[in-house]
Amino acid sequence: MASRRTVAGEKSVLQQDNRSTFRPDASKKSDITPAVPAAVIYKLLAFTAAMVAGPIGTYFLTLNLVFGGNSTFAGATAAIMANVVLVAYVIVAMKEDQSERMAADAKAKKGE
Repeated sequence: MASRRTVAGEKSVLQQDNRSTFRPDASKKSDITPAVPAAVIYKLLAFTAAMVAGPIGTYFLTLNLVFGGNSTFAGATAAIMANVVLVAYVIVAMKEDQSERMAADAKAKKGE
């Protein structure tokens, strides 16, 4: 394995310290807004909870109440429920993206 040899007067990466030369611009304010809006995080958390509770709840509710102990049908119903939650999330995400795009188009038309 080859290694890099340092020259006698050269500092290694660990010895170099550039902190003393870095000075942030005091006139500019720091942008501390979150990268993702809170509403998006809440939707994601809601669909995550639905993805966990929906299929499991469906399985146990249908196991004895609907299918009389047949776990195959109850499992299939839980899988269908997971797909329903997934499709609902995709639809909500697409509608949100369309509304953002329409708002941007309206803003661009106002600017003209």
